[in-house]
Amino acid sequence: MSFSSDTKAELCQAKLEKKCCAVAESYGVLLYCNTFSPREIRIITASADFAQRLPKLFKKAFNISFDVLPPEKPSAKHSFLINEPAKIRTVFETFGLEPDEHLSHHLNFGVIEEDCCRISFVRGAFLAGGSVTDPEKRYHLELATPHHSVSRESYSLLLDMGFSPRETSRAGNSLLYFKQADAIADFFITIGASNTAMDIMTAKVEKEMRNTITRQTNCDSANIDKTIAAAQAQMDAIRVIAREYGIDALPEPLKDAALLRITNPEASLADLAMLSYPPVTKSCLSHRMKKIISIAEEIDKE
Repeated sequence: MSFSSDTKAELCQAKLEKKCCAVAESYGVLLYCNTFSPREIRIITASADFAQRLPKLFKKAFNISFDVLPPEKPSAKHSFLINEPAKIRTVFETFGLEPDEHLSHHLNFGVIEEDCCRISFVRGAFLAGGSVTDPEKRYHLELATPHHSVSRESYSLLLDMGFSPRETSRAGNSLLYFKQADAIADFFITIGASNTAMDIMTAKVEKEMRNTITRQTNCDSANIDKTIAAAQAQMDAIRVIAREYGIDALPEPLKDAALLRITNPEASLADLAMLSYPPVTKSCLSHRMKKIISIAEEIDKE
């Protein structure tokens, strides 16, 4: 199963107790499903859990059954159909609509006045027209409906509920979507999928930890490379001086620094400073090494 399927399976565990909430959830399903018209209602889903929930949901909300159910043999898609005019009229009238006069869908906020009904509506919208990407890959949640006006009004509803979705369109559908892990997790906590929210936040924490470790490793690697390069330059300079004049020709502080580097070819300046006797600062030792390199450069010029 996909992450999106697992999420819908968790949402389908919500109990169908209050009729008003069943009506609200059904409203979300219908406005985000494949077809909701005066001639037919068609809902197609790949979620087996949602397919099991739909007949119970419509029975609770409208006291009607589907005219055509999916075959018992499992398949990739489950298709539900209502085409009996009397049943379609019952559904339309529940939402204050007349099928004979219906032109375009709009969200009737009177159906979702209570907080519990708003949550149920959004849950239904996600079950019918929503998807969420596996957070191990990326963060993306979207709600897709063929009705532009419904998408705009759902946008306002989500704003009232404390969310800030983005809007776009694709293949004739209007989309509301989220790209932030925190917002997606809050969305699922609100509509009753706390396990999904926990999975998203866990994935976020793990990603941040991996990124931090990678940055630290890259930083340490870069520092090591710089240390090795600096030490190599210092060793090359010391060899030039030793070949031309000998180490003993250097002033005592520079001679001590050169001998420290020769005996500790891969040590950092900070480590060499700690090994110096008498002790010196890293800055002081750095100055001495630069002086050694400067002397070697003058020798090369000569």
